[in-house]
Parts: sequence; structure tokens; C-alpha cells
Amino acid sequence: MHSPQVIDHYENPRNVGTIKDADGVGVIGTPANGDMMKLTIKVSADRIVDAKFRTFGCTTAIAASSVITELIKGKPLKDALKITDRQVDEALGGLPPDKLRYAVLAEKVLKSTIHNYVSQL
Repeated sequence: MHSPQVIDHYENPRNVGTIKDADGVGVIGTPANGDMMKLTIKVSADRIVDAKFRTFGCTTAIAASSVITELIKGKPLKDALKITDRQVDEALGGLPPDKLRYAVLAEKVLKSTIHNYVSQL
């Protein structure tokens, strides 16, 4: 059973799409293997000013992608890098053990996206 937060983020996902002139792009997974998350960010003065996602996957994968964008928008890069899968899990109302991997994927795509941005500096 999904938490109310998971259902809300699945039925009303926040920040869906792709930032065309993104400063950072991260992709984790592949559709062929199940779940794929893509995160794009816009950065100004070392702060994430916008974030958008595209996800191929289940209800929880979409919800985790949506919530990660909310957790990072407006945050300094150094603070966004400290966000963990546990914070994603908590923001989604606590995931069952078999769904925790989606919180982990959200953390991984976030870190991949920020590292992509930093590598271009």
C-alpha cells in the first residue's frame, strides 16, 4: 500500500519535464532494465533555482523523482549534495522495504546531476 504522500506525488507530480538549457543533467537506469530517472537543474549563484524530472517507472519511482525536485529547489548546491535517500523516504511518508530502492535512485540521480554540473565548470 502506498502512503498518501506517494499517491499525491504520483497523481500530481511536481516539476515534470526537462530544462532545455540545463546546467546539470543526470540519468540513472534504463527503460530496458525497469526504471529510469532523468533530472535536470538550473543553477544560479551556486543555488539550484529550478529542477525538472522525467521518469520511466512505477508509482514510487515517479513519486521519488517528484519529491527530489521539491527537496532541492532553492537550495545551495552544497546543501543539496547532503540530501540522502532517508530524507526522500521521509518526505514520501516512509516507504516499504521493497520500495526503498527508489529513494536510493533519487539520491543517486541528484548526485549525478550535481556532479555533471560541477564537471562543466
